[in-house]
Amino acid sequence: MDLDYLAQTLKQSLGIVHKQDIQNVARFLTTANALTDILLGDDCAAIPDGDGYLLLATEGMMPDFVASDPWFAGWSAVMVNVSDIYAMGGRPIAVVDTIWSQDAAISQPLLAGMSAAARAYQVPIVGGHTNARSEYNALSVAILGRAQQLISSFQAQPGDRLLMAIDLRGKLHPKYPFWNAATETDPARLRADLELLPKLAENGLCDAGKDISMGGIIGTTLMLLETSNCGAVLDLDAIPRPVEIPFDRWLVSFPSYGFLLSVRPDRVSAVEQVFRDRQITCTDIGEVISTPQLMLKDRQESTIFWDFDREHLTGFGDRV
Repeated sequence: MDLDYLAQTLKQSLGIVHKQDIQNVARFLTTANALTDILLGDDCAAIPDGDGYLLLATEGMMPDFVASDPWFAGWSAVMVNVSDIYAMGGRPIAVVDTIWSQDAAISQPLLAGMSAAARAYQVPIVGGHTNARSEYNALSVAILGRAQQLISSFQAQPGDRLLMAIDLRGKLHPKYPFWNAATETDPARLRADLELLPKLAENGLCDAGKDISMGGIIGTTLMLLETSNCGAVLDLDAIPRPVEIPFDRWLVSFPSYGFLLSVRPDRVSAVEQVFRDRQITCTDIGEVISTPQLMLKDRQESTIFWDFDREHLTGFGDRV
């Protein structure tokens, strides 16, 4: 493959461009956050509480997604929040939603999708806000969870191995870069597979990572490196993927079950085995380094994809 061409294509993908939009909010939050020491830039806000942490997060759905596939948008709004909680080593407590619609009928498939996901993941919807007389249709969902031990975006260290854990038993959405391994899966299996994350944290096997988000594995790697003030060498040939999807599209796809973990070398085998015991693919795809760059490589060549000394992604981390 032509790595330079691939790198330019990836940089222009919406999943990564949208992450750069966060810089405007990052500057505001850095000032607004002066009254607390809660770290900014993780999958959830981790709020110290007793002997653990409350986890707070929210997600908004893309307007065209809400319009074209409302049931799946409702499902996904719950699913992505649940994933954020588990990604940080936590377990979800409850969600609330905000729905703005042009009339009450439009909100029904959104509510049906959210309800189905809430049942599947066993996370109650306990309130929110509704407006059925809006000039537009929009959906966002917020979630509360709790963790005893954190998996954090701020804990990757040079020398760590980057592991990609992903459920490849799914299919790509016909329009959007979403790998759906959830809606047709046994709910009990969904919950048991997610439970692996807090178990890894509580057993001391992993303290650094993120769920693979709308920026795909490339954008997620960048976010992890930015907050941890590290770099990485990513081996593209090692990235697990479905054979039927073009590679450049897969690299920026969002999976319903996918996590990037930064793991100390002596714990890699144990972490890989935890996922393999559940028939989930878990593969070593690279190494964290001290140089603040993301380098992409394959068998033939390598290229510097991102240099944090020259450009931000989200703007979170010490380089803000």
